[in-house]
Amino acid sequence: MNPRKLLIVGGSQGLGRELAAHYAGKGAEVIISGRDLAKAQAAAREIGGKTSALAFDLASPEGIHTALQSLDSLDSLVLTAIDRDDNRIATYDIARAMYLTTMKLVGYTTVIHELLPRFPKEGGAIVLYGGLAKDRPYPGSTTVTTVNGGITTMIHSLAGQIAPTRINAIHPGIVGDSPYWKGKADYLKTIEARTPGGKLVTMKDIVHATAFLLENDGINGENIKVDRGWMTM
Repeated sequence: MNPRKLLIVGGSQGLGRELAAHYAGKGAEVIISGRDLAKAQAAAREIGGKTSALAFDLASPEGIHTALQSLDSLDSLVLTAIDRDDNRIATYDIARAMYLTTMKLVGYTTVIHELLPRFPKEGGAIVLYGGLAKDRPYPGSTTVTTVNGGITTMIHSLAGQIAPTRINAIHPGIVGDSPYWKGKADYLKTIEARTPGGKLVTMKDIVHATAFLLENDGINGENIKVDRGWMTM
């Protein structure tokens, strides 16, 4: 089923914005969210088409109910919002760990809880964004690795509970042309050397993989790596 009305949480920038532009270009009604309403509205205007914006903070889940009241129906939901937390056991920052854990685990789940009654009776589709730090930790990824592992098991927990709405997760590798990685060419070269074919995942790759999970009714309860084979090396 091609999305006709979708909410992209974290759609005001990065991968979420690329996905919003993809579906706005196909004529879908797209709602994007960010923490800052003015920035989200500006992004919606730039994306064009039938794109609108709202704002809430996933790390403050008590406010999600009110923020989503204006959204009466939808058939697709994508939760792309992320935060990069450099946290190590030797210098453990409890506040940073609480923020990221709440945002990605409690916040994601709260959005699904609030919106599930607004999906069509025949179902719909939800895609969550995790990351490959769950399988390949790096220095400072204590919390990131933990919450991305939580996304993996969240899919398994929810697939049966929310049927016939489908739920899957994308776990991107290092997206070389994303805003976060621009300007880090020296580090990216080491990753390219460990990737079959010597090319990193692109934003376009992630958009197409997300569209596959939204549109293919046969895929449910899956965690999909999109890394051009990086994890095989």
